[in-house]
Amino acid sequence: MTNSRRAITFSLLIICATLSLAGTDLVLPAVPQLPEIFGTDRATAQLVLAAYVGGGGLGLLLYGRLADHFSRKALLFSSLAGFAAASLACAFSPNITALIALRFVQGVASAAAPVFGPGLIRQLFSDKAAVRAIGFLGSVESLVPALAPIFGVLLLSHFGWQSSFELLGVLTMLAAVLILVLGLPREEEPSDTLGSYGQLLTDRVFMRYALSQALTLGGLLTFVFGAPTVIVASMGGSLNDFIIMQVINISGFIIVANLTARIAERYGAENVILTGTVMAALSALALFAYGLMGGTNTLMLPLLFTPMAIGLGLRGPIGFYRGILASGANNARGSALIVFFIFMITTLGTVIAAPIIAAGLAALAFVACAIHLLSVALLLLLPAMPEPTRDAAGVPTL
Repeated sequence: MTNSRRAITFSLLIICATLSLAGTDLVLPAVPQLPEIFGTDRATAQLVLAAYVGGGGLGLLLYGRLADHFSRKALLFSSLAGFAAASLACAFSPNITALIALRFVQGVASAAAPVFGPGLIRQLFSDKAAVRAIGFLGSVESLVPALAPIFGVLLLSHFGWQSSFELLGVLTMLAAVLILVLGLPREEEPSDTLGSYGQLLTDRVFMRYALSQALTLGGLLTFVFGAPTVIVASMGGSLNDFIIMQVINISGFIIVANLTARIAERYGAENVILTGTVMAALSALALFAYGLMGGTNTLMLPLLFTPMAIGLGLRGPIGFYRGILASGANNARGSALIVFFIFMITTLGTVIAAPIIAAGLAALAFVACAIHLLSVALLLLLPAMPEPTRDAAGVPTL
């Protein structure tokens, strides 16, 4: 494969991954208006977010199974086409129930890119180049929660709540056509499958990293998903306050995530993972305390919430990588299971927070606190991998 073809294919993977994430973040600004639009309550409106994430979790396992029977090109194209159709259908939803159901379908269709992306990148690049490519992809993905809501607000204010779904539908259909025309790298010869999901679920070392990773990210996303409603309905703020909070915390995440390998080399991977997890939990506790005090100053949110994003940036890359190491030869299922846990914990957290979100910041932060404290507890209770050693090239294994 030529360098230009390789770059085009990688760019398509970036687009697919970005659209999958934008299915939440581009739509997020419209959620506070849905109760008025559809004549429903805030708790039900929050299910529009939870349904998408829950559908994505199911799709993750579904596409992993379908890959044994169909080509990646066929699956990726069909998923993009399904995502586009569901997105356009969302824009014409007659009621909130239909919108929630369509969002679940949209979420299922969004999961193909996360399932097939890592394997495709591994085929496209050499080992060192693949690591850089995955790092670049992660940086782009981390910008989506900061930038997509800005575009979502602009679309909402100028074209209405349906415009976010319409834009997703058009862009995803274009990506599907490009996949169909340009194709993907030739598929590798099938090999015997090693291990199973059941084996990983009973591995205490793997579950330590998988669940703590999912809980830390899931706790953060639970707070982010509920923040627009809390800011607008309970704190007297606006969506601009939410955007400011997101831009600041995402910036902190990107900076720290790109430094964490050096930090871990100096202080040890396990120390960095625990420190980042505890930092995220302390941030959630600070938000809970501020909510209990009746705080309504939205300028305090970036100050109190950014340490949660920094904590995730500190532990996220290393925690995920050590989870893959802990899964051994079963690393493909290990990766899928970690992402599945993230989806499910985010869905559960959003569903739990939805009925009490009208109570304001303290209620939302309480749910986030419980999730983050459980993450800390798992790190302390479950066994860890041995501290890293250097490989044959002298590079620390994190």
